[in-house]
Amino acid sequence: MSGPDYGATFGAWRAACPHWAAYTRHAFVEGLKDGTLPRAAFLHYLVQDYVFLVHFSRAWSLAVVKSETLDEMKVCAGTVDALVNHEMALHVETCAGEGLTEDQLFGAVEEVENLAYTRFVMDAGVQGDFLDMMAALAPCVMGYGEIGARLAGSGGPYSAWIETYAGEEYQDVCRAVGVMIDTSVARRVGDLGVSPRVVALQSRFDMATRLEVGFWDMGMRGA
Repeated sequence: MSGPDYGATFGAWRAACPHWAAYTRHAFVEGLKDGTLPRAAFLHYLVQDYVFLVHFSRAWSLAVVKSETLDEMKVCAGTVDALVNHEMALHVETCAGEGLTEDQLFGAVEEVENLAYTRFVMDAGVQGDFLDMMAALAPCVMGYGEIGARLAGSGGPYSAWIETYAGEEYQDVCRAVGVMIDTSVARRVGDLGVSPRVVALQSRFDMATRLEVGFWDMGMRGA
């Protein structure tokens, strides 16, 4: 099972992750594809995902601080822009049609799965370095890109969500982040395959992917 090319480092992390298929082919995702996902589950997910993206944007902002090069700063800052000014806008637009305001989204109470995931990512940034952050952040960014690419053209009630992540603008973000991660790894550790850090970084990637699975599970509870 292969996906879009988002760089060698991500490809290695993805291939070694035992939870990747459970994440990218979760029942929630397949329900988006064929339109069978209950609307209540989708809206519950959107509200929680808006809150998640608030913290995720903060984490990418911290990655700007952890950056060592101008290129790293530009990619991380560009990702913050994509999250705050584009991805979150989809949530606001969709929820507005259901009578939910952006203030209500921002103030929503976080589910336990949301707390676990966002704090895990922030801890990676506070405790670790730039590569620790990338290993924790990559599953969300690239996973949604892979899901969007696979579901592109599905149509149905969730086509706006799908096309947001299938579109070239989001796919460009994934490719840019992938190139940046490869360059950052080469700059800091050389060949990651023989670096003593390979196990720890893979562990962070795997845990973030497990938390993504839990996030979909949480969404399904809203049905």
